[in-house]
Amino acid sequence: MPRRYLILAICCMSLFIVGLDVTIVNIALPSLRSDLHASVAGLQWVIDAYTLVLAGLLVLAGSTADRIGRRRIFQTGLALFTAGSLLCSVAPGLGWLIAFRAMQAVGGSMLNPVAMSIITNVFTEPRERARAIGVWGAVVGFSLALGPVVGGALVDSLGWRSIFWVNVPVGIAAFLLAARFVPESRAPHPRRIDPVGQVLVFLVLAGVTYGIIEGPVAGWSSYPIWGCFFVGALALGALLIYEPRQREPLIELRFFRSVPFSGATLIAVSAFASLAGFLFLNSIYLQDVRGLSPLHAGLWTLPMAAMTVIFSPLSGRLVGSRGARLPLVLAGAGLVASMLPLARLTADTPFWLLSVCYVLFGFGFAMVNSPITNTAVSGMPREQAGVAAAIASTSRQVGGALGVAVLGAVVSSATGGDFAARSHAGWWIIAALGAVVLTLGLVTTGRWARATTERVAPRPAPPMTAKLAP
Repeated sequence: MPRRYLILAICCMSLFIVGLDVTIVNIALPSLRSDLHASVAGLQWVIDAYTLVLAGLLVLAGSTADRIGRRRIFQTGLALFTAGSLLCSVAPGLGWLIAFRAMQAVGGSMLNPVAMSIITNVFTEPRERARAIGVWGAVVGFSLALGPVVGGALVDSLGWRSIFWVNVPVGIAAFLLAARFVPESRAPHPRRIDPVGQVLVFLVLAGVTYGIIEGPVAGWSSYPIWGCFFVGALALGALLIYEPRQREPLIELRFFRSVPFSGATLIAVSAFASLAGFLFLNSIYLQDVRGLSPLHAGLWTLPMAAMTVIFSPLSGRLVGSRGARLPLVLAGAGLVASMLPLARLTADTPFWLLSVCYVLFGFGFAMVNSPITNTAVSGMPREQAGVAAAIASTSRQVGGALGVAVLGAVVSSATGGDFAARSHAGWWIIAALGAVVLTLGLVTTGRWARATTERVAPRPAPPMTAKLAP
């Protein structure tokens, strides 16, 4: 087997444990609530403490990897993520669990964008790279498929703490294999650290997300909530003014002059907000409303994950042969169609109808991941592959954080009826996000949109500076 495919497999191991962690934690939320006496807001923070820190550090991790070495940062991330998983399994309370989830995120920020940058530099031929990204997307589906079943079985038999043990052997194996086989690479012209930009990014994400999550509890008109939104808006304005004036900014705002890149960013936010919101609402519905055990809840959602496994490679091949438009249109249509029945969800909605929704949602999500990633890195200077991939990954995590925050706030603010009735507005929001994916897929993939990318990065990519590990 050529070494580049072994490198792809090692990089996919990092994606596997990160993706597995998402579905396992969601399936364990009801058990966490009863054991740690957590509110809905507390459950939101278990998810969003991870996604917020991850989103805030991804760009920094990508640019740091371009500067000091992608393999070195990749291995550091594996070590921190594995250690954070062990600490999560022994957390004595909700606050400690949230803190250790943040530690996991510090490590996670060094994994997927850096791994994608490694893949981009190893697979240089566009069609071959698109296929490699298709495999990358299939691993997302596989981790989604395995997470609910393994997580449900572990929670049923050993309790919620055991869900974090799965990451440990995979993380250790990936660390050792990376040391032996992954090539070290870095940008020819390393970028400087941008501490002001990093702080502003954190303030934007934390202010907005905290305000959304705590709004139903503190009151939307309370001064602390308005203060959070004001800080987020002020930091965003400062970021837009400060970053273009830096020689080496944290976020390359010029990338957003490319319509396909900007579209891919918005599509990623929409698609991953849909996924995070869906997993959050569905896990609570199946266990609290339908009374299923964690294992049975995981088995019920297997149709969704199976579709992601099956169709993610097809999406990668479609991107390589026909471009991003078709898979994005199919993705948006699948996401919208899957939500229409759930907008009338009841405590006794037939299982066959839920299965149809899960199949459609899994198909839609499978179609969206490869075109997002391929568009983000295509046409951009290869010496900044880590930054471009990190911005794309950041948009995913921002979407995930907002999905949990917004949909959790909507359900918490709803009055009357059981959880199924209060969740109706949440399903409609996910349907609207699917419509955004479909619309942007049509608008941002034409000839005019592609021409804007050529103006952003007209220079040919310089040769990669990399050496294979002995």
